[in-house]
Amino acid sequence: MVRLLRPLFRGATYTRLVYLWVPMLIVSVWVLIDDTHMWVPAALLLPVGLIPAVRTGEGVQARWLLVPGRDDEGFSVAPSATWRDRLRTVVWLEGRLLLGLLTAGACVWLPILTVELVRLAAGHRVDDIPVLRDAAPHWAYALLAPLPVLVLYGAVVGLGLLATAGARALLGPSAAERLTALEERTEQLLERTRIARELHDSIGHALTVAVVQAGAARTANSPEFTVRALTAIEETGRAALEDLERVLGVLRETERPLSARPTLADADRLLESARASGTTVDAEVTGPVETLPGPVSREGYRILQEALTNVLRHAGTVPARVRVAVADGALTLEVCNALLDGRADPGRGSGLRGIRERAALLGGRAHTGPDGAGDWQVRVELPTG
Repeated sequence: MVRLLRPLFRGATYTRLVYLWVPMLIVSVWVLIDDTHMWVPAALLLPVGLIPAVRTGEGVQARWLLVPGRDDEGFSVAPSATWRDRLRTVVWLEGRLLLGLLTAGACVWLPILTVELVRLAAGHRVDDIPVLRDAAPHWAYALLAPLPVLVLYGAVVGLGLLATAGARALLGPSAAERLTALEERTEQLLERTRIARELHDSIGHALTVAVVQAGAARTANSPEFTVRALTAIEETGRAALEDLERVLGVLRETERPLSARPTLADADRLLESARASGTTVDAEVTGPVETLPGPVSREGYRILQEALTNVLRHAGTVPARVRVAVADGALTLEVCNALLDGRADPGRGSGLRGIRERAALLGGRAHTGPDGAGDWQVRVELPTG
C-alpha cells in the first residue's frame, strides 16, 4: 500500500502533469478562435516539428519536467541535425498532444464524475452525465465515489510514465549524437590517463632524485657534497612543482595549449638532475631533435625521464648510457645501466608499463630488459612522420 502511494510524494509526478498539460494551452487558444475545426492544432504541429530548434526546446522541457533534479542524458537538447531527427520530433509532438488530451479528459471528467456520484448518494438527480442520467438516487453511490479519484491517480501516474518513456525514445540522442558523445568521453578518459601518467613521471622522478640525493648526502660526510645534493633536490623539486602547476592548469582550463609541456629540447635538465644524484651519465644526442613533431618530442621527454627514474630507483647511482637519435623518419631512445642482482625487476612496474603505453600510443615499439651484455636496457623507437 505504501509503495502505491509513493508517487504522491514525488515532485516528478506533478511536474509531469504540468508537462502533459502544456499542449492544452495551444488547444485552449484555438478553441477561442474556432471550435469547429479541432484538428487544426495537430496539423500545425507537422511543420513546426520540422524546425530544428524545436527539438532543443522539447528536450529542455523533458529534462526539466519529466526528470526534475536529475542530469539525465536520455533527452537530447541539440537541434535536429537530420531529417530523421525532425520526423522523430514531429511524431513526438503529435504523441504529446494526444497524451495531453487524455490527461485533460481524465483531470476534468473524473473529478466531475466523483462529485455527481456524491450528489446521487445525497438524493439529487444527475442530468449532465449520460451514464448517470437514468440512475435513481441511492446512498450506495457514495461507495463508488472514490473510484474515479483512484482512476485519476492511476491515469496521472501512468500517463506521466508513458510520456517519459516516449520522450526517451523519440527525443533521445540520435546515432550520430551518441557517437559524438562516445568520442568526447573517450577523449576525456585519454586526457585523464595522460595527466595521471604526467604526474607519475614528473613527481616520481623528483621524489626518486630527492631520496637518492638525501641518502647520499647523509652518508658522504662531506659538506661540499651535501650542498650539491641539496641544490639538486631544490632544482628537481622546483621543476616538479612547475610540472604540477602546469598539469593543474590543464585541469582548470580545458582549452589551455600543450606547448608548455617539456620536450626533448629540455633533455639536459633530466641529464643534469641524474648526474647531480651521483650517477655518471654518458649522453649522446644525434640528429635534428628540435625538428621533431610536438607529440613525439613531448612523449620522448617523458619516456627518457621515466627511464632515468627507473635507473635511480632500482639500480642506484650506477653509470648509465643515454642515446637519443633522430634519423630515417624515426626517433630512437636508448638508456642502459648496469644490472644489480636483486635490484632490477625486468618487465614489471608502472614505470615500464607507462613507457610501453606511450610508445604504443604513437605507433612505436619499446623493448625493456637485459641486453645480453649484462646491462639493463630501455630502447624505444617512435615514428616521426
